[in-house]
Amino acid sequence: MRLFTGKGDGGETDLLGERVGKSDPRIALIGALDEATSSIGFARAFSSDERTNEWAKETQRDLYQIMAELAFVDELRPDAYVLPAERVTRLEELTDQLTAEIELPRHFILPGENVSGAAFDVARTVVRRAEREAVALATGGHPINREIVRYLNRLSSLLFMLARAEEARDGTVAPKAKAPRA
Repeated sequence: MRLFTGKGDGGETDLLGERVGKSDPRIALIGALDEATSSIGFARAFSSDERTNEWAKETQRDLYQIMAELAFVDELRPDAYVLPAERVTRLEELTDQLTAEIELPRHFILPGENVSGAAFDVARTVVRRAEREAVALATGGHPINREIVRYLNRLSSLLFMLARAEEARDGTVAPKAKAPRA
């Protein structure tokens, strides 16, 4: 089997049930989600914490489900491919658990105190971009499952907390974003 087909050389690709341009906003969102899951995987590669890595894998699997949901046209999408609200609730629970364990700074921070924390912060920014793409899609004539936007919003919060957890395990604290007054 060849890895490439050449069918996309003309600037089009397949959704499940429709051929669309690669600039279609659904394809843009799927691409942003692909970047998000890869960024989370990159961050996971730097973390030595088993719980963090399991939670990160869980979110990567959710993102793949969202990509599959978006890859279908509405008429052909099986119900099993629709992200349920319970996945949003799960992220809220994980974030609340970390928030109870870690004291958050009461100011904006500069990411980058350790590699794993910085990697989770980069993943968070990629997820935020995917969230903006999802909102643009939802408000631009392509209605989508509202749980997708909610999920991405909660995922960015979880990734923020995972970054802070990585710093806490390392004994570091992200510095304030605002420079101290002289």
